[in-house]
This record gives sequence, C-alpha cells and structure tokens, in this order.
Amino acid sequence: MPAGSTITQDVYQRLRAELLACRLMPGQKLKIEELCDRLNAGSSAVREALSRLAADGFVLLEPQRGFRVTPLSIAELRDLTDVRCQIETLCLRDAIAHGDIDWETGVIAALHRMSRTPERAEDDPKRYNDAFAVAHTAFHQGLVAACSSPWLLRLRSQLSAQHERYRWLSKPLARVERNLEAEHGGIASAAVRYHSSSCSCRMMGNTSNICWAACGVARRRAGFRTETSEIPRTARFHSRA
Repeated sequence: MPAGSTITQDVYQRLRAELLACRLMPGQKLKIEELCDRLNAGSSAVREALSRLAADGFVLLEPQRGFRVTPLSIAELRDLTDVRCQIETLCLRDAIAHGDIDWETGVIAALHRMSRTPERAEDDPKRYNDAFAVAHTAFHQGLVAACSSPWLLRLRSQLSAQHERYRWLSKPLARVERNLEAEHGGIASAAVRYHSSSCSCRMMGNTSNICWAACGVARRRAGFRTETSEIPRTARFHSRA
C-alpha cells in the first residue's frame, strides 16, 4: 500500500465513493476502528480523510461524539437544487458559447457510452450500477467541459456531488419512472446545436426531477429529515421543462 499522504488520499476517495452511493447511510455513525479494519488503513489516515470529507459537507464532526454521515433533508435539497440549477445554467451557457467540434464530439461520445451502460446493477435491480454512475457523471462533465471559468466548474462539481447522494438514495423507491435516455438525449441535442436556452431549460428539468423523486420517498425511507413537506421551488417551476 502507498505511504504517507497517498494512503490518506486513497482512503478519502474510497469513503467519498461510498458516501456518494449511500452505502454509508445518512446519519450513520462512523467508527474509526471499523473503518480502519475495513479499509486496511491506520487511524491517522482515516481521521484525516474524514476531516476532509467533513470540510466537503459529506460528514459531520460532533464534539465528543465523533463522525457521522451528514443527514439528508428536503429543505436542504430544495436549496441545493435551486443553487445547482443556477450554476449549471451559467456553466452550460458559457460552454456553448466556447464550444467547438472537439467539445461536440466529447458530448456525443459520453452520451453514447452512457446509453450503452445498464442503469441498474445486474445482481440487484433496485440498486444503481456503479458503471452507469461513472458514465452519467462523465456525460454531465462533458456538457460543461468547454466552460471557460474554473470557479464555476469548481462550484458545479461540489453541488453535483451533493446532489448525487439524493439521486442514489431516492431512485430505488421512486414511483414514477423517468425516460433518462430521452432526457439526456434532448440535453445533448440542444447543446451540440448551440441552443443555449433550450439546453439550459432541459437541464433544469433533469436536475429538478431529483426533487420530485426525493419528496416522494422522503416519508418512506430512513435517512431523510422531513422538516418540510413543501415541494422544492425549482421542482415546481422547472421539472416539466
């Protein structure tokens, strides 16, 4: 196993992947000893990785109680979705303004790979396929790859990662099936045709659909705080786009 900071980075990446996929459930207590055994790493590397994840917002550090996974809530999702839609729109518009043939090719290639990757795991149809998650992330990153603002891209990446936890947790129990191929295909088509307004509107609808799914399952699944039952603002305004 690599030494020093590389071990910490490896632990950080592995824990982050488990948090994004909700294999470590919202609100779950994170015991240092158990994580050390599971990850075959020392306590200092695990603690440093957890501290970094706390700074990212995935983990909470509570005085004299230790670490636990940050809970999910409809109130947070409402705010997160509104902000992400605004940042995503800025990134898309800038990417379309600066796009070229290489960018177009990347978008179409990422869409093709995602369309050929099964959404659900072969061994458990109720669970997302890890390979699809990778292809899905690559597609959305490809859409904004031509954006000229590193700060916008950094903010978008942070918001997208937080949104991912809601998508992983809500999808298996969502009662309304979405045509993801049509949603993503429409976004890609508008992007490579340089139709900025249409692309942005379709992306807001795609992003906001997570709100509808999460609101529908929040009262039926552990891990959500439901301090409000109000449908998120962005979901009301954009989910039918």
